[in-house]
Amino acid sequence: MAFIKLYKQKLKDNYTFLDDLFKSRAIQWGVVSKILCGNTIYLKELIALGIREIHDSRISNLKKIKVLDSDIQTVYIKPPAKRNIQSIVRYADISFNTEIYTIQLLSKEALKQKKIHKIIIMIEMGDLREGVMGEEIIAFFSAILSMPNIEIQGIGTNLNCLSGVMPTQDKLIQLSLYKQLIEAKFNIKIAWVSGGTSVAIPLILKNARPMAVNHFRIGEALFFGKDLFTGETIKGMHNDVLKLYTQIIEITEKPDTPTGEIGENVAGNTFSMNEIDDLGGTSLRAILDIGLLDMQPQYIEADDSEITIIDASSDMMVVDISNSKHTYKIGDFVSFKLRYMGGLYLLNSDYIEKNIG
Repeated sequence: MAFIKLYKQKLKDNYTFLDDLFKSRAIQWGVVSKILCGNTIYLKELIALGIREIHDSRISNLKKIKVLDSDIQTVYIKPPAKRNIQSIVRYADISFNTEIYTIQLLSKEALKQKKIHKIIIMIEMGDLREGVMGEEIIAFFSAILSMPNIEIQGIGTNLNCLSGVMPTQDKLIQLSLYKQLIEAKFNIKIAWVSGGTSVAIPLILKNARPMAVNHFRIGEALFFGKDLFTGETIKGMHNDVLKLYTQIIEITEKPDTPTGEIGENVAGNTFSMNEIDDLGGTSLRAILDIGLLDMQPQYIEADDSEITIIDASSDMMVVDISNSKHTYKIGDFVSFKLRYMGGLYLLNSDYIEKNIG
């Protein structure tokens, strides 16, 4: 059975690196836990680091966090759906919002539950996912300021997740200016200016972030140590907190070219003869005990750089081990580094065992 392993010391090292980075610059931050998909074993490891603020996009995951430690501040990081309002107020201390109607619903539910629900107003900064348009922000705040049991924790933006727009210094300066405008217009204080996710870390390392931007939501960098500007690993961080291990279930020398009438495979793809340089060649192929039901091959990379992923079906993946210096045998494990989406797929699968190293 394939399994994923979380290396707790590497996780701790990455957390310490980030915590020191943010504290040294008087920045508040929360950990985005959505990659863990509510796995209780891994959430416990996260909480054991001393984390006091956890963000997630699934209310069921925030519920698990509150069960593990009710004192942790939980943040729901997408605009709430109408049918989830009751649960959002119950299990999320803070939620991201972009609709006046939704905030009205949160206000009514917070009154029922006799709670104060905090909100972050997300502002559209060009990535074209969630966010209030800049020209509407004053009218938006005018409509929500008097709503009972609602407390405005701050403003924020999301960049890079949909259209790939990067969080440049100019973008964050613009976000800072919205803070100044809102505070001056309404004579209120905005506690958080939440400048984005892991993609903003290079700006922080260069001390290029505007001082008013004082909060970030970090997930990918914690688990993968990745500089999302360059694609490289951030110096001092680990890129393999999470690793995939798959077992070999067949090794056979086979032709490189399929024989017979070619149609679509199970994933809807069609084999192209043009992709093969030597139509008469063969390769030593290994079949691994994992497939498309659990992962997508483009998001994983074998630790053995001489292994090439050929393709996968629903429950098996075929790799070319012809050029490897290692002599593999049936039952051996092949290990893979993960990209963020690779980890997300794997951790969301009930068929992948989750271990700790």
